Amino acid sequence: MNVLGDGWSSESDEPGFEWRRMRLAGEKLGASLYELAPGQRTWPYHYELGNEELLLVVTGAPTVRNPDGEHVLEPGDCVLFPEGPTGAHQLINRSDEPARVLLVSNFAIPRAAVQPDSGKMMIRWSAELDDRIMFRQRDAVDYWEGERTES
Repeated sequence: MNVLGDGWSSESDEPGFEWRRMRLAGEKLGASLYELAPGQRTWPYHYELGNEELLLVVTGAPTVRNPDGEHVLEPGDCVLFPEGPTGAHQLINRSDEPARVLLVSNFAIPRAAVQPDSGKMMIRWSAELDDRIMFRQRDAVDYWEGERTES
C-alpha cells in the first residue's frame, strides 16, 4: 500500500460520510488509509470495545472530535484512541482540501463498538464486512428474559 497512491479498495457514498479507503489487514493487525473530501466525516462518533486504534495524519488538516472536544490536526500528527469511552472519536474534514489519514488497530475479533450520539451498538464476530449486527441499546433485555428453568 502506498499512502500517496490511488489503490482504493472501497468507498462510502453515504451523504456526509463519503470517503475512499485502502485496506490492509492481517490476522491480528489492521490498517486502513482513508481519504476524506472537504465537509465529509469518516464514521459516526464511536468508541471500540476490544480494539485500540492509532491515527496518523498523512495529508490535509482533518478535525478529530473526541471527549475533550474538537481539535484540528496536521500532517504527522498521531492520536491514540484507547478502547472504551475515553477513546471515542470521529474525523471530520472541515478544510477546503482532501485529507488522508492512516488508521491502525489491533484487529481483535470478536469486538464491539458503541455510538453514543445515536445510542447504537455494533457486534462484529469475524473479519468479513457483513459479519456484524447493529442494534439500539434501548432495546436491550434482561439477562434472564426468555430463559426456562424446567428441562
